Amino acid sequence: MVYLEFMKEIDVKNYEKRLVDIVSQDTYIMSILNAVEKLSLNDAWVCAGLIRNKIWDHLHNITTPINDIDVIYFDTSDTTLELEKQLENELRFLLPNQPWSVKNQARMHMKSDFNPFSSSLDGVAHFPETPTAIAVRLYNKELEVMAPYGLQDLFEMKVKPTPFYQMNSRYYPIYIERMMKKKWDLIWEKLSIEI
Repeated sequence: MVYLEFMKEIDVKNYEKRLVDIVSQDTYIMSILNAVEKLSLNDAWVCAGLIRNKIWDHLHNITTPINDIDVIYFDTSDTTLELEKQLENELRFLLPNQPWSVKNQARMHMKSDFNPFSSSLDGVAHFPETPTAIAVRLYNKELEVMAPYGLQDLFEMKVKPTPFYQMNSRYYPIYIERMMKKKWDLIWEKLSIEI
């Protein structure tokens, strides 16, 4: 049993190293992370589809288009939509013609009627599926990874609901509807999607 736990720890570190290696070698994603870092937002991360799709593209040896660049941060002092739009404009100035989407996690709980989030980590933990619940950032010139459910599902190409969606009959249908709409397995054929 100790050996298995030790192996899990090694696997976790290996997945994180692989993610950091893939992201750090991608000049486009690094330019995004640099732009976000320049805003000096509290608890700011680039997350969700951009990171997930990059890893799946890498594992499938393909390149898919960028739908949006999800940037999250946490600030209870100003939860207005106007500030988010202003921050998107600032990012467009730093890195033009990109599909920026900035969301303050201090207000995003209202979207799905969750309890208020306490941090960006709490917000990411409430994303619908495990391989999407991942974020990266540049902090003091180092890449940091946030993955409340780990990176195993991402790298093993398994899509399943996060605990908040899996254990709640109110939210689980939202996950199912997302999977039916997204049809990710038509793009990344090696995916295993739990329905």
